[in-house]
Amino acid sequence: MRSATITSIDTTAIRVPLARTYRGSQYQMTHRSTIVTRIATDAGVVGEAYAGDEDAGLAEIDRIVHEEIAPAVIGCDVFAIERSWRQMRPAAYDILRDRRLGLVAAAGVDAAIWDAVGKLLGEPLWRLWGGYRNVVPMISIGGYYDAGVEIADEIADLRERGMAGMKFKVGGRAPEEDAARLREARRAAGEEFVLCADANQGYTPHEAARFARLVEDCDLRWFEEPCRWPNDHRAMRDLRGIAGVRVCAGQSELSAAGCRDLMVQGSVDVCNFDASWSGGPTEWRRVAAMATCFDVEMGHHEEPQISSHLLASIPHGTYAEAFHPDRDPIWWNLVANRPALRDGCLTLSDAPGLGWELDEEYIAAHRVSHRVSDAGGGA
Repeated sequence: MRSATITSIDTTAIRVPLARTYRGSQYQMTHRSTIVTRIATDAGVVGEAYAGDEDAGLAEIDRIVHEEIAPAVIGCDVFAIERSWRQMRPAAYDILRDRRLGLVAAAGVDAAIWDAVGKLLGEPLWRLWGGYRNVVPMISIGGYYDAGVEIADEIADLRERGMAGMKFKVGGRAPEEDAARLREARRAAGEEFVLCADANQGYTPHEAARFARLVEDCDLRWFEEPCRWPNDHRAMRDLRGIAGVRVCAGQSELSAAGCRDLMVQGSVDVCNFDASWSGGPTEWRRVAAMATCFDVEMGHHEEPQISSHLLASIPHGTYAEAFHPDRDPIWWNLVANRPALRDGCLTLSDAPGLGWELDEEYIAAHRVSHRVSDAGGGA
């Protein structure tokens, strides 16, 4: 297959209520939302993907796809990925709206284009992107405040589900209280269970250092987004030196350039840049390439449907992240052929592209909108 042209873009926005309100250090979630994006080509192949979790901006993201991105990429060669990505970039230029809305819109299209390319070539994306392995360890995100479940019971449930570890929420209370909670998690988890702490930018630098010292014998894999955002690059750099803790950040960056600055300043040991929040897999792969020059490992914030392929493709990938089914019912229900975890790992298939089969009944049950743009200008 030498070429194929993008002929239309189809989007279906879905919104799913969560079983309860989930509270981190400075935020709360009541729904999980996404847009299923499909790219049709004149070769008869359809690329499909879903990306992002911008519940409040769902309708605006969908509008951006059809009114700003679709006119720029319909008619393009699906293999001209860098050109299409560049054509979509102006969606992030509007200074009067949240740039992430345009980036998430572009990310869904970028991922769907990649899925189409994989299908046209008959290769899975983990192989096309580097082929380092097809097995990725998976950890969960948990330890939410006011969860209504004992920490030991939550970890036991994750073990039963086959998870290799857990990212534990801290940063919303005093370091001493959060440290006691994390120590309880380590006692319940045992030595082999991967344990990270995630403050979601909740601490001052002094509080972050105090927390790190209080849990220094808990074998933290990393301490994620430990410091408040206004000066977090320098604060994380200093924290690494003062407390000797491995620091993870990058999910709040919007571009490869932002992650470059994290690495240049010595702020991170692990970069968990989010492809779905930053314009798509094309931009994430740029960050992964840079990370090799700084001895920085790569993670990925949530989104296992994308992150599993990206992390499997490179030698310095860490863990795919997934929530408990109550926190992310979309991953656990939308992907009909999601493989069961074995020994804490997700094994990717040889199916071309992303290889996911999406449950159309689940989409229909939670659909809030559906739009199609085509070469005739229709939407």
